[in-house]
Amino acid sequence: MKALFIGGTGTISTAISRTILEQGWELYLLNRGSRNAIFSGKLTQIPCDINTDTDLEAKLKGLSFDVVADFIGFTPNQVERDFRLFNGRTRQYLWLSSASAYQKPLANYRVNEATPLANPYWEYSRNKIACEDVLMRTYREHGFPITIIRPSHTYDERNVPLGVHGKNGSWQVVKRMIEGKPVIIHGDGTSLWTMTHNSDFARAFVGLMGNIHAIGEAVQITSDETLTWNQVYTSIAQALGVELKAVHISSEFLSSCGAYNFFGGLIGDKANSVVFDNSKLKRLVPEFTAHVRFDQGIRRTLDHILAHPEYQKDDPEFDAWCDRVIAAREKALQELAASAR
Repeated sequence: MKALFIGGTGTISTAISRTILEQGWELYLLNRGSRNAIFSGKLTQIPCDINTDTDLEAKLKGLSFDVVADFIGFTPNQVERDFRLFNGRTRQYLWLSSASAYQKPLANYRVNEATPLANPYWEYSRNKIACEDVLMRTYREHGFPITIIRPSHTYDERNVPLGVHGKNGSWQVVKRMIEGKPVIIHGDGTSLWTMTHNSDFARAFVGLMGNIHAIGEAVQITSDETLTWNQVYTSIAQALGVELKAVHISSEFLSSCGAYNFFGGLIGDKANSVVFDNSKLKRLVPEFTAHVRFDQGIRRTLDHILAHPEYQKDDPEFDAWCDRVIAAREKALQELAASAR
């Protein structure tokens, strides 16, 4: 079996690339090649930046694939480009959408593929919805063999999944925990969320590759484990062997603080309680069960990050912002208490 991955070295796609190479697939990676050396197996590199390369047709000349998967498509013009490039060249085209595209606020906390797509809070999600519309139209009108995949919050050994962090990723929050400093949790920490380890995601994704029953379908891939955000942060602190000093601040307040654009990511996504119904995935891939419990997976992630300084990216700007927001909250509480005496 022969697959072409556009991207192929990200949080989600690295595990998929490794899995199919281990299974003996012939894999082509169409990307800039900065991380391709991490793989071994029958791998062919097609070096390019797909968003700027004007010679893609020549690079793909004479090639056809059982599967093409695009992991880095975010806008309608990008999936329209993929249709032009791969229509007639592949038996299946898989594209990564996002569970953030589901209706916000949710009419029902239980989410499946029939949940309406509508997110007025986050442009990222609206673009994903527009891409899905384009792809379903190519399927209906041209028979383009699409499968739409909707991941939620997926993590790997290089990143700690959190609700609130700065521009350099999650390390600064981890560092605050290690240093005994308070960390911000959005809301009261009791809203429900799902974390999925990329190795679990990969097994489900590979089960959909070459699966004729997945053609023309949208399928969400997540773990079945549901956690509160308090449990997420507690699991991280316990894995670090430190006490969690949580400060709960409303998502609306955090979204209005100005320095960081949390509006889409919180109000349009993580502030909402979601429980995923993966019945459709399990009908299509009957052998799939998520194996990695969050408290186990996050220990592996933290062990890896602590052993690799290159993933420990300090963010003093975000650190100072956290201190200011927490101090403002404490000052307001003190003033309210004083006025009540």
